[in-house]
Formats: sequence, C-alpha cells, structure tokens
Amino acid sequence: MSMPAPAAARATSKRCAAAIVIEGEQGAVRLPACVVDLESFRHWADSDEFPERGRYCYLGGIIWVDVSMEELLSHNQVKAEYARVLGNIVVTDDLGRFFPDGAALSNTDADLFSIPDGLFVSWTAFRDGRVQLKPRAQAGFTELIGSPDMALEVVSDSSVEKDTRDLPQLYWQAGVLEYWLVDVRGGKLRFDILRRGKKGFTATRRQAGWLKSAVFGRSFQLVQATDPLGHPRFVLNVRD
Repeated sequence: MSMPAPAAARATSKRCAAAIVIEGEQGAVRLPACVVDLESFRHWADSDEFPERGRYCYLGGIIWVDVSMEELLSHNQVKAEYARVLGNIVVTDDLGRFFPDGAALSNTDADLFSIPDGLFVSWTAFRDGRVQLKPRAQAGFTELIGSPDMALEVVSDSSVEKDTRDLPQLYWQAGVLEYWLVDVRGGKLRFDILRRGKKGFTATRRQAGWLKSAVFGRSFQLVQATDPLGHPRFVLNVRD
C-alpha cells in the first residue's frame, strides 16, 4: 500500500508518541507520525525502531509499504538468478560491487529512498563520488547514497504501480544509468533494460531476443525452463 506523508515540519526527536498501525500478512507494523519527509524517513530507517519485516520506501512524498509474504518462484528465485549472474560478472571483471536484495538507496534529487531487488555500482561511480556509502554508528555501512549505474526491480502483485509507474521516473531523476525491469507473474516473461535518455528512460531494442547492456558490456536473455518438480525456473543467459 502507499500513503502520502503528512504536510508537517521535520521531526526533531528520535521517538514518536503517535504512529499509524498497518496490519499485514506478516503482522502489524507501525509508521511513526514524525516521518514526514525524506530526511526523517532515513533517520527512522537507520534507527532501532525500523521494522525488521516488510518493505518500506519513500517515493517523492509517498510512503510505500509492503507487508505481504514474498512469492518464491516468480520473485525470490528470479532475484536470486539475477544476483547470481550479475554478481559473477562484476567479480570476474572487477567492475565494482553488485548489491543484491536488501541494500538501501537514497537520493535527495529524486526525493527517494528505496530497497531495489538489485543494485550495481561501478568503481568509477564510487571514485567520482556519484555514489557514497553511509557509515553505521557501530560499524559498517547501511545505505547507498547517490546515483548507481543500474537498478533492478522484479515485479510482484503488490509492487506493480511502484515498479512500472513510480520508479522509472524517480530512478531517472536519481541519475540511474540503466533500470532493469522483470515480470514473470502468471506466465509472463517480461525483461526490459531501460537506458537513460535526456528526458527519461527508453527501452533497449531486442536483437534476436537479446538485450544489450551498456553498463555491463554484455547481452542478456531471460528464458523459462522447468525444474525436476515441474515448476517454472527462470534462467538469465549472457553473452559477450
């Protein structure tokens, strides 16, 4: 679900007395009333009060919440396949870092905080300061800030509008070079590489079923197979 953030001043305290409670498949979640803009949302996301279950994004003034259970074959396993293939390419060619599902991304120009299904950041983007790692108070890092080279989203029943309507505009405003969009629900086999243009993203033209990525310097093709149990299995092929 999504809901507009209240039109109010920025929160100054770390804790909020009031909260909005949402019931979902994974239980109840509380949205603090003091989360009113990107800055306060990021503060909440980096606090001990941020829920461990569910997915929460800030999309240009809209707080988007998904507390539904993840579908295994059309979502979980598809994310894993893209992470397997792209992660191997990034390591083998020493291109940068591929961040699988769970890495947070924020960008102030786009008024955006999201947790994509995958992110790629080149060493060049890190060196040029186009992307920065946000340190955690204790140790390590909790967030990527800036403009990654590539963002991946795998569409689920609860994320259709976010992934196909909201994020293309917001990722473009955030300076993302390629937006990869995948949808295999209900017998679909959609895989698009949207490349950055002057006014928005444009779809990469297929060449005999293959899509060329300028970011990775390779072509990719998503195909559907069948596993030994008779369930669909999705395979990401790659060629130079």
